[in-house]
Amino acid sequence: MSAWMAVLTVVVALTAFALTVIAGGTFWWSLYAWRSPDQLSATRFADDPDETALTFSLIVPCRDEPEAVVRATVAALLAQRHPDFEVVLSVGHDDLPMLAIADRIAAEDPRVGVSVDHHEVKNKPRQLNTALALCSGDVVGILDAESLTAPDLLRRVDATFTAREADVVQGAVQLMNYRSRWFTLRNCLEYRIWFRSRLHGHAEAGFIPLGGNTVFLRRTLLEQVGGWDGDCLAEDCEIGVRLSAQGKRIVVAYDADLTTREEAPTTLRALVRQRTRWSLGFMQVLAKGEWRALPTTRQRVGAWWTLVQQHAMAFSGLVLPLAVATALFADLPVLVGMVAFLPLVPTVALVAFEVLILHDLGKDLGWRLGVRDYVTLVVSTPFYQLLLALAALRALVKYVGGDFRWEKTAHSGAHLTPIGEPA
Repeated sequence: MSAWMAVLTVVVALTAFALTVIAGGTFWWSLYAWRSPDQLSATRFADDPDETALTFSLIVPCRDEPEAVVRATVAALLAQRHPDFEVVLSVGHDDLPMLAIADRIAAEDPRVGVSVDHHEVKNKPRQLNTALALCSGDVVGILDAESLTAPDLLRRVDATFTAREADVVQGAVQLMNYRSRWFTLRNCLEYRIWFRSRLHGHAEAGFIPLGGNTVFLRRTLLEQVGGWDGDCLAEDCEIGVRLSAQGKRIVVAYDADLTTREEAPTTLRALVRQRTRWSLGFMQVLAKGEWRALPTTRQRVGAWWTLVQQHAMAFSGLVLPLAVATALFADLPVLVGMVAFLPLVPTVALVAFEVLILHDLGKDLGWRLGVRDYVTLVVSTPFYQLLLALAALRALVKYVGGDFRWEKTAHSGAHLTPIGEPA
């Protein structure tokens, strides 16, 4: 074997090993809640209380949103069965159409107020920090502008804070428009696994990158830690890291009938821009290094593994096509060629698992899934992973170039439209 071929063999083997570890880790975390019946039942909210104990301030950050979308969100919040809450619509001072919409909505109900953010650079964490100053509730909740909440959500969150002595309660979000485009089904399933299983595993491990929607934090705690990092594109992940490092009690809870309904991006451009922002934010949090303050080596390793996934995804996007092409067309030993396809083992296992979870999701939400939905799920796998890898690569380029501009995800109200019947 020539020296060049020996080097190529080592590179292919190491790449296959790295990709197998990445895919295997993803599969392991995805399985968390379903590993035993006890673990599955332990993920639920506390039962509806006889009496509520807390008051809530619900911040809804809005920017360039359709009025129908925001009105649907506010209407769902005002329908909460909890007796004591306020809604704060957070708007940028330069977003005049959105400011007019917020003022109209606020004029219709005294429980709704408007926070106007005057920061020159606009993004979600800065709007949240501005709105925090107006909040008077014991607990501050964050709901995205296109969120449809269940009527009993606040009562069950209230009960969970009390029963679990929590500092933070993370609820669940479910994307609904699974038939809008070929990639939205995978996006919907991804949210199911993340909120139904993976976040619970992170919470149990003592490190959790919080979600930015349907998350509830004690107001005094937020004020003590100085609110959100105004420069981080993943402000939810960043504050979760800080609070985990401080040993705060973060509880993740899931009930299918209490999930907040939301829409998946309906264009490839919107999906890539959204995932770029998330990947870039995770890269910022990794570099910031707050996770190093976690008390145990196991927690620090788990935190590093979670945060470095965006770099790993960018790595996958670069090397996977090269590894497969090399295995197919280079004159490598047969054993090395087989090793190159090793990452397919956990990947195929994960897809089989996802088929089962899609069936479970359909039962919970009343989706009448057809054969085409399961075929779409399986066939779209490599193309969806390629999209995520491209977004991570784009984020890496932005990170190296110091480009941390906010790229907002546009909302069309796709989650407000009834889902059609299967063909």
